[in-house]
Amino acid sequence: MSLASLRRAMAAEWKKLAPKPFDPKRPVVKLHESTYGDAEVWEFLNCLLRTEVTMGPKVRRFEEEFARKFGHKHAVMVNSGSSANLLAVSALCNPLVKGHLRPGDEVIVPALCWSTTVWPLIQHQLVPVVVDADPATLNINPGEVARALGPKTRGIMPVHIYGNPCDMKSLMPIVRKHDLTLIEDTCESLGARHQGKPLGSFGRVGTFSFYYSHHITTLEGGMVVTDDFDTAEALRVLRAHGWVREMKNSKRHLADNPAIHPKFLFVNLGYNLRATEPQGAMGSVQLRKLDRFVRIRRENAAYWKRELADLGDVIASQEETPGAFHSWFGFPSRVKTGAPFTARELMTALQARGLEMRPLNAGNIAAQPAIRHFRHRVVGDLRHATAIMQDGFTWGNHQHVDRAAREYVARVARDFIEGRCRRG
Repeated sequence: MSLASLRRAMAAEWKKLAPKPFDPKRPVVKLHESTYGDAEVWEFLNCLLRTEVTMGPKVRRFEEEFARKFGHKHAVMVNSGSSANLLAVSALCNPLVKGHLRPGDEVIVPALCWSTTVWPLIQHQLVPVVVDADPATLNINPGEVARALGPKTRGIMPVHIYGNPCDMKSLMPIVRKHDLTLIEDTCESLGARHQGKPLGSFGRVGTFSFYYSHHITTLEGGMVVTDDFDTAEALRVLRAHGWVREMKNSKRHLADNPAIHPKFLFVNLGYNLRATEPQGAMGSVQLRKLDRFVRIRRENAAYWKRELADLGDVIASQEETPGAFHSWFGFPSRVKTGAPFTARELMTALQARGLEMRPLNAGNIAAQPAIRHFRHRVVGDLRHATAIMQDGFTWGNHQHVDRAAREYVARVARDFIEGRCRRG
């Protein structure tokens, strides 16, 4: 069979297996649906057929396209969003990087986050300082950040929760005044902007995730971005074993070590966090679809905001940060205090009618038992993050949620909420 025939056969098979439109007779709205189609499957398969598998030109092309689209000077692809956080923190703690963080330095983080926002800090002997969330935006509260500053504070790692940009207008003066290292965890918020500026470009580094459930996917995968050349070089070295192969300027190291073969010259410590060629090829196709995916997510969120606005006494959806362009990774909401039902009851009822549901992130990370084993500092009572952990939920919001699906979601949610409110 020729490659052209194989391509046609694969496309025909994909058409049978691809996600189908919402069926009101068998209503299901998944948390996530595949963002890729037959073009991505073919790119992936074509790499395998040609044995183009380990990191190479397709990964570099995707890095360049990603950096160009969002205005970053450098982009370094890795094998997951969690690895992106690990690599970013590792580079900023590396003794060969100017102004690096040191063991015992404190980094302010939001209580509402994912576990691998915090673990890389602990793994590098930094001290997470956990502060509360803004109950409206769900993001880190700038007032609590100011309150958390101490003599050992050297950094801040805000998380743009569920696609909603943090209040960078308030955070950046704090960063500049106290000369803090800013690490942007943007893993949930690809395509979002604040005051017209793409997320990930405010800090010294920004991190992204291309996990299967995210705005675009390379199945697993992630990216670290920076505008600082030396930081980018450190990212490239640390990503792959500590060798110089992917450095943009390896001449100095090669000249200083002429007795060592340049293919196996190690100048720093390192991991193996590399992405693969099939992932890079897939990412290039996916990136061209991102704007459409974000538009659909925003339209869905706007619809639910309108349709459920009169239920504001018992539920509240996430509020878009002023001046922000939200990319809506889900439709995060919470059950208000005094409602005649709990978030778990709501999720159970909606799941029984075909809506896949989930709580919000890891909730209050300071309440998770794992963090008790490691040095950290908590500022305040974290009551908002704790409430979000107990009362927060989301249903699916993605490119396959069409008009019929979003109308069904609103109807099912309303049926449950109004029914429970009548019962009191």
